[in-house]
Amino acid sequence: MQYTLRKIPAILDQELRRRASQEEKSLNQVAMEALVRGAGLSQVPTRNRDLADIAGQWREDPEFDQALASQDRVDEEIWR
Repeated sequence: MQYTLRKIPAILDQELRRRASQEEKSLNQVAMEALVRGAGLSQVPTRNRDLADIAGQWREDPEFDQALASQDRVDEEIWR
């Protein structure tokens, strides 16, 4: 199947061309990959990393607190 697309925004054109150059692929190939991903038809699912799985997971750790506190001590010998 063949398509003709018109009025491609300049910012999209620049990004597609940058990716094509960086990945050493044709502009057509990069544009096709973007269309496939955008349509949700990608065979390789993309993983969005938003840190939700670790956000809010702080646990008290006395050893860590002690190590951090030791960095706040002033060595009087050095700072005279």
